[in-house]
Amino acid sequence: MKWRLAVVGSPIEHSLSPVLHEAGLAIAGLEGSSTRVELGVDQGAALRELMGTTFDAVSVTMPMKEVAAGLCAQLDDVATRIGVVNSLLMREGRLLGACTDGRGFIDALVGELSFDVADKNVIIIGAGGAARGIVDALVEANARSITVEGRTAARVKELVERYETVRPSTPQGTTVDLVINTVPVAGRLEPVAHEGVHDATVAVDITYEPRMSKWRALYDARGCQSANGLSMLAYQAARQMQWWWDVPVNGAELLEAIE
Repeated sequence: MKWRLAVVGSPIEHSLSPVLHEAGLAIAGLEGSSTRVELGVDQGAALRELMGTTFDAVSVTMPMKEVAAGLCAQLDDVATRIGVVNSLLMREGRLLGACTDGRGFIDALVGELSFDVADKNVIIIGAGGAARGIVDALVEANARSITVEGRTAARVKELVERYETVRPSTPQGTTVDLVINTVPVAGRLEPVAHEGVHDATVAVDITYEPRMSKWRALYDARGCQSANGLSMLAYQAARQMQWWWDVPVNGAELLEAIE
């Protein structure tokens, strides 16, 4: 079988997913190709039409993650909880959906930064689809507390009410172990370092263009260990491909293909 792969979303022209897909195919010993498809939030019907006719499996990026979840006949446990997918697979005429973003993020923290979130205090900026996946994974990985700072109060409230360890603000005097920025670069305000940050805090900006964002540079200047989103991209893709093909794929190897 030659796998027909794609990444869908908007804007999509700079996505690295096709590079990851083709690296993953080589690692898994499979044949196929991958491409980029520009689809907006109002084009769910077009995405459904493409699945099975043009593509066998697809990576889903913003703003299509919630739309894609609504097209699926079956969702994995994470996607069922959070209502978004980053992975689609057509199998025996049924469209399946999964979300590997959050667990891929945790894998990247361990694999690239040797950082374990268990019993750590975390701040996550943003409450969109990517943030929801990461929050769910942080809870599953036993983070002590997770503060969600989002501009949409309803989305923050939804996360706070869903998980016991999630809250809308960080109590004064709390030591912050991990800060995560999920807000797209175009929608950001001037960065300000959070109270409670110290030189052992890890700061991760899940965007990867620019590789060193103003937000990340601010935390670097505070002496923090920081990272961009390339490692998360690679490690979530590794989980995604294992779900597609039932073949182990190494996230660190995929990362080498895009660094």
